[in-house]
Amino acid sequence: MNAGLDHIDLEIIRHLQDNSRVQLKQIGEAVHMTGAAVTNRIRRMEDLGVIERYTVKVNERLLGNGLCVFVTVMMKDYAHTKFQTFIQGREEIKEAHRVSGEPCFILKVEVPDHDALSRLLDDILAYGYYKINISIGQIK
Repeated sequence: MNAGLDHIDLEIIRHLQDNSRVQLKQIGEAVHMTGAAVTNRIRRMEDLGVIERYTVKVNERLLGNGLCVFVTVMMKDYAHTKFQTFIQGREEIKEAHRVSGEPCFILKVEVPDHDALSRLLDDILAYGYYKINISIGQIK
């Protein structure tokens, strides 16, 4: 296994991915260990960098962001570094991936409406050209 992980470590990770607020005692019961032993394994995986952070999955629609759009961006003039700085400052860009081949970047964007999307796309034009795909619904 990678990073010296065994099947129990992977099971612990799966439980944390399902619900990072689950009590460690519950994970321990599922993997037949004590809560303290689970805590030690989690701490070790954090130290190894396997577990990087804990997050919350938010329902964007309930926050007023009813439009999920995937934007592919092809850079002009090798502005990759400037564009990455731009991405960090934009809250509506929820995920950003630099990819091989064409395009250069794929962005997951959550916005309230087409006007907000249009403003973002206008700003992206300073760095490159884009294509968009609007999500009809999340399957997984």
